[in-house]
Amino acid sequence: MKISFNWLQEFVDIDVEPEKLAELLTLRGLEVGDLYPIGKGLNQIIAGKVINIKKHANSKHLYVCDVDTGKQIIPVVCGAPNLKEGMIVPTALPETELPDGSIIKQAKIRGEISKGVLLAEDELGLTEDHSGIMELPSNSIPGTPINTILPLEDWILDIELTPNRGDCASVLGIAREVSAITGNVLRIPDIFYKETQIEANKLTSIEIEEPDKCRRYAAGIIQDIVIKPSPFWMRYRLHMAGIRAINNIVDITNYVMLEMGQPLHAFDLNRLRGPSIRVRSAKEGERFTTLDGETHELKNDILLICDAERPVALAGIMGGLNSEIFEGTTNVLLEAAFFDPITIRRGSKLLGISTEASYRFERGVDIEGVTKALKRAIKFMVELADGKAARGIIDNYPKPYKTIPILIHIDKANRFLGTKIEKSQIKSYLKALYMQIKDIDENCLEVIPPSFRTDINREVDLFEEIARLNGYERIPVTLPYIRPSEYKESKELKIEENIKNIMVGMGFSEIITYSFISPEYVTKIGIPGDFIQLMNPLTIDQSVMRTSLVPGILETIKNNINYGEYNLKLFELGKIFIKDKNNKETQITEKLLLVAGISGLYNQKSWFSSERKADFFDIKGAAETLLKSLSSKEFSVKKIKDMPSWYDKSEYAAIYSNSHILGHIGKIAHKVLSQIDIEEDVYIMELDIEKLLYYFIEPKKFKPFSKYPAVYRDISILVRKEVESKKIEEIIKKTGGNIVESVYLFDIFEGGKINPSEKALGFRIWFRSMKGTLEKKEVDNIYDKIIKEIMKETGGKLREA
Repeated sequence: MKISFNWLQEFVDIDVEPEKLAELLTLRGLEVGDLYPIGKGLNQIIAGKVINIKKHANSKHLYVCDVDTGKQIIPVVCGAPNLKEGMIVPTALPETELPDGSIIKQAKIRGEISKGVLLAEDELGLTEDHSGIMELPSNSIPGTPINTILPLEDWILDIELTPNRGDCASVLGIAREVSAITGNVLRIPDIFYKETQIEANKLTSIEIEEPDKCRRYAAGIIQDIVIKPSPFWMRYRLHMAGIRAINNIVDITNYVMLEMGQPLHAFDLNRLRGPSIRVRSAKEGERFTTLDGETHELKNDILLICDAERPVALAGIMGGLNSEIFEGTTNVLLEAAFFDPITIRRGSKLLGISTEASYRFERGVDIEGVTKALKRAIKFMVELADGKAARGIIDNYPKPYKTIPILIHIDKANRFLGTKIEKSQIKSYLKALYMQIKDIDENCLEVIPPSFRTDINREVDLFEEIARLNGYERIPVTLPYIRPSEYKESKELKIEENIKNIMVGMGFSEIITYSFISPEYVTKIGIPGDFIQLMNPLTIDQSVMRTSLVPGILETIKNNINYGEYNLKLFELGKIFIKDKNNKETQITEKLLLVAGISGLYNQKSWFSSERKADFFDIKGAAETLLKSLSSKEFSVKKIKDMPSWYDKSEYAAIYSNSHILGHIGKIAHKVLSQIDIEEDVYIMELDIEKLLYYFIEPKKFKPFSKYPAVYRDISILVRKEVESKKIEEIIKKTGGNIVESVYLFDIFEGGKINPSEKALGFRIWFRSMKGTLEKKEVDNIYDKIIKEIMKETGGKLREA
């Protein structure tokens, strides 16, 4: 929020420079994000008096003016429509630099010499007005720099308000803070004005149908107004705050909103149908056209301001086109209200409309300040629009504000803050913030916060106010007291940490993707499509909760490939979200999964190794390494028919433990990759962490090493191609029992003299006993049994040398 330093000084004396004030406010909890000067560099622009005007001989739209600059009279060619003799205007002489950096030069315009330029407000960088030449006060002396005539030089403090400090969304609000910090007296704006004998309550009435959504609605009537431009000082301040000037009536409502923090709205009284104002909720599907010309379909969550027949404004958000102020307006109904912050926030988001008014209503305005702001605006309309204010105002206040006392304990405050602040000092801080204080005992105070501090509801809120005014920088630095946890670290967290460490150790990089995905993945990949739909998605590509981690990792691989990174090893630990019809409370089940992916080269070419592309066995090896590192339990890898649709049938397997599927590994099918524009082969591993914990993980136990020597035997078996090496390995271990220490597949051979339907598998079997040295005969007997069992179960045979 942008605040003018000069404007602030009208409310409170400021004895420090703008830079120091910005520092003080920031240290007291109101962060000044930016501080910058405005109105600088205008000392070369002088006041010039137009003493004569004549038509340009060679143009229908230009004039030649004689301008008194204080030292000489110069000719200036100008085409402004508001030129008149005797007016004092900003004048730039040759070689003057304007705020936009351009340099004024003497020129001949259609045959007439022009020795300067008469300037409009926008050319001076003061407002957006380019309707004519800016007019200076009539008592200005020609030749005087304009920055000494008008208070143009100022500083803007751009304050970054937190959502709980709606009371500071105004000049008055910041001035209160400055007053509390410096101890200087706060000056309240004047709200006195003359009234006519016509009573306002005889011209209109107010009915509130939703007192919970509109706790107060006040209105005043101003008649016989004259619509015209606002004075320069008002337009200049609006421009500094980023608000466009429109006309005196609309500008007054915006000015008072910036000044006092209370949004206002002016209705053309003659365009209202019927004498009354009603505040009600919208009907489902009701349509309304706002001031910006947009027509909106409404829901019953939205609050409306209506006349006797129709809506005329979206309460707290924007007025309607059907009752706006225009050049012919003569009578005004001026509104000031307190609307429920949640109602305005919900309506603003539903409609996608955010305004200066909704910004303040959403944060909470001062319910006791509604009529003060209303009267301040009426005063301006009487003075600046020649209006006649009806006697009194209408104030419908069904649920008056009630103060809620809060007890604050001095010792507790000091313990909480780590300070030693005296009770008298705490009282002075709270009084400076306009709180009512009552002594209960030596250690306790009863505090009543002012109505504009809607954020103070608890004792701890008062602690924060004490800390702010005492100065955060004065709170001593202490190390936090840390109690040892009474609970052990959960098994799930330990496993997640172990998984991450193991994956990183294998060269994988962790990624984190969005939990929201596009429903198109049902057709693109074939993932389960019973999605949980988001009510207010940011985009269609993030409109449903994911039911698989595969889309996220494939999109990440695709994005990396698009940037030229082909050789990837990525993993993600994340949750998926599945509809659960058995769970009536949430109807959603969350499952923690692991997904890992490999693409591109697994080995890059070097002096000691050749280039090799990633394949199925690389992702299988990663799965085996992870599972072996996590547990001593046995697992197996098998092909199954009922496989996820995104895998290639020829390169896929399921991971089992105790007949339970823990996950899947395989190559992503080419038809799936083509759907998402990936041309590289991608290999994926998926693991269900919950099943892993339940069926697989068990504490590792130390197993003593055998002190006796090992014996190995090699075996080469001819089997059908469809026989998996894992099956033969299982037969060897089962037949050999405890004596078989390990089995290692060292060779696979196909072709040559071998039948095309067969393959030769070479295994090395290590035998070792924990009880003693194995005899050759004992090993040979077990070896023979192993061969017979393999031949029996697989139909294989020994390969001849």
